Amino acid sequence: MTATWWLMQGEATVGELRQYGVDQPVFLCHFTPGPAWEKARDKFESWSALRGPDPDGSRTAQVIRSIMDLELRLVPADGSPPMALFTECILRIDGHTARLRY
Repeated sequence: MTATWWLMQGEATVGELRQYGVDQPVFLCHFTPGPAWEKARDKFESWSALRGPDPDGSRTAQVIRSIMDLELRLVPADGSPPMALFTECILRIDGHTARLRY
């Protein structure tokens, strides 16, 4: 069974995620950008590009904070309650793939 989620910012669709597999505890998804993707793209690209040591976590925290500031939420297609990014789930988007954990 696969799942679908819409990544939303307010009423604007940032993108769609369609599950294609599981790598416990992560759902592996195909990502299709939506009309509001351009507002979020650089934030997710910055997180995807983050490499190397980050001993105190400050670089990671800065990138995640910039995504949190967008107030994005995932809306499941099955009617389950929406989930706020980084408070109820973690989402990484890299090109046309995504990894979701909740």
